[in-house]
Amino acid sequence: MFHAAPTPRRELPAAREPAGTDRAVRTAQPPGAPEATPKPAPTAGRDAFFDNAKYLAIVLVAMGHAWEPLTDGSRAAEALYMAVYAFHMPAFIIISGYFSRSFDMRKDRLQRLITGVAVPYILFETAYAFFKRWADNDPGHPISLLDPWFLTWFLVALFIWRLTTPLWKIVRWPVPLALTIAVLASVSPEIGDDLDLQRVLQFLPFFVLGLHLRPEHFQMVRRRAVRIAAVPVFAAALVIAYWAAPRMASAWFYHRDSAQELGTTWWAGVVMTLALFGCSLVLVACFYSWVPTRHMWFTVLGAGTLYGYLLHGFLAKGSRFWGWFDNAWVHTPLGEIAVTLIAGAVVTALCTPPVRKVFRFAMEPTMAWAFRKDPVDPARQRVTT
Repeated sequence: MFHAAPTPRRELPAAREPAGTDRAVRTAQPPGAPEATPKPAPTAGRDAFFDNAKYLAIVLVAMGHAWEPLTDGSRAAEALYMAVYAFHMPAFIIISGYFSRSFDMRKDRLQRLITGVAVPYILFETAYAFFKRWADNDPGHPISLLDPWFLTWFLVALFIWRLTTPLWKIVRWPVPLALTIAVLASVSPEIGDDLDLQRVLQFLPFFVLGLHLRPEHFQMVRRRAVRIAAVPVFAAALVIAYWAAPRMASAWFYHRDSAQELGTTWWAGVVMTLALFGCSLVLVACFYSWVPTRHMWFTVLGAGTLYGYLLHGFLAKGSRFWGWFDNAWVHTPLGEIAVTLIAGAVVTALCTPPVRKVFRFAMEPTMAWAFRKDPVDPARQRVTT
């Protein structure tokens, strides 16, 4: 699922990433997450693999949102929807964690966290609220920064995850600890909806895992044997999803509710959290194995995935508000294919440099006026003069 991320150690030529996603997803990175316009080729100092992965993940996020209205009348659409939701945001979040490895409380990194994550959250949460008031004829819809609406939960999560990064670097068993927290969250309906903390906590293990991955781990999943094995694994995932579609609520993949809120027992939350974590990791590895490592026509779009993530939400929600899916033709096989292609084309266009240039004021504001300048050392100033 979609930043001005701190530059990772250069074991691999790294892309600044959002969560997925983006600046948010670029920093971390989407659903995550924007950065300066990259140069046209690998000379931009970015790793093409990560930009390709972010772009492909954000395309899947947009397609998933387009499939959602089709799932009630199509078991096949529901199966595809569930299979993709099992891994697209985890894939995005893992990359966000990977590009957060060098984050600390240094002034410049905290400033980027504010301008690349907190400010876009405030702006888009407000914009989405006004959009719903207008497009859904809901003038009473509240503007609340404590209740993320639709896609903005990822920015809240990324902000919290990034701030806790130094803690995850010092604990002895970070991933098991994060997974324990996720399990406890899944059985704790008392957490409530503020800041979408259920999602923050239940997706946390993927971010922590990304923090502790190294370049060689990504190289391992890109081996030819893994790429070949990914074909039957994905095929099996689709078959299982087709079987599960009428038997299992797809809300499990959103990680936004506790087990009790989903109408089941607390122990089901424990089992499902652990099972989905394992399934997601397998599918994420398969997804990464298919991501091209060379520079492609869409590689440059990987730097703009947060733009695509946040901007496509207006059309994703607007299509429901305006009844675009009420046409019976949309629910035919040909219509479903058309909807899929349109969603991919729209989010691709929203990641392009011209769109990023227009919306950079909201995604990557400089805001130098908002921060104190570093004090000048008088002794050093005397030496230089």
